[in-house]
Amino acid sequence: MLRVEKVSKTFYKGTVNEKVALDNVSVQLAPGDFVTVIGGNGAGKSTLLNAVAGVYPVDGGEGRIYIDGRDVTKMAEHQRARYIGRVFQDPMLGTAAGMMLRENLALAARRGKRLGLKWGLPAGETAFYKERLRALDLGLEERLDAKVGLLSGGQRQAVTLLMAVLQRPPLLLLDEHTAALDPKTAEKVLQLTEQIVSENNLTTLMITHNMRDAIAMGNRLIMMEEGKMIIDLAGEDKKNLTVARLLEAFEQVSHKSFTQDTALLSK
Repeated sequence: MLRVEKVSKTFYKGTVNEKVALDNVSVQLAPGDFVTVIGGNGAGKSTLLNAVAGVYPVDGGEGRIYIDGRDVTKMAEHQRARYIGRVFQDPMLGTAAGMMLRENLALAARRGKRLGLKWGLPAGETAFYKERLRALDLGLEERLDAKVGLLSGGQRQAVTLLMAVLQRPPLLLLDEHTAALDPKTAEKVLQLTEQIVSENNLTTLMITHNMRDAIAMGNRLIMMEEGKMIIDLAGEDKKNLTVARLLEAFEQVSHKSFTQDTALLSK
């Protein structure tokens, strides 16, 4: 469903500030895989996600990115949008704050399609949105006419998640989507994430700084360091993983102690 082949990304190439963010990275996600990616600041995880989304063009050469069998390497970000659902770290992104909840959902449902002019939404479409919102268990099914900007951060993130999967995209990208939320709200959004991904069998790539979340979520865990993938665990290895074992594996592979990489965050 997602195939990244020998992708590199260098920022400020040829200057004193040159930074290799991705170094010949290759990874493949099978349909239905839920992969969490963790690493310290500057490890390359967000650059990987942005390269897949088309935010950053990758370095020239052999590197290729395929989504659902299509070579999207040279596609612009807006062209890839039809194949990707994305939830950002900032709850203010991903929705139009000045528009009603029903209008945001309608736009998400029409992403990548030809738009026409019609007055209002059909009753069946409104009922569909209410059903989807009711499943979130946040009382939003009764607030279809509320401006999204009036919702709480957690509610907005839940709505963004729902909008990202309305069309069941081939690939869902979660960009540290609970990092800006308080712990209780973050836990609720993670529960909704697991529920929605499981119900729709979505192929998912989730970036996080939180080791506990990376271990608990999904069926596969990847750790990055200095633009490379240094750990890739799935199956029983992933199920039996603990924070202590992950730190031990990190130290063995990277030859660093955890205290040397304090950006790796939550234990």
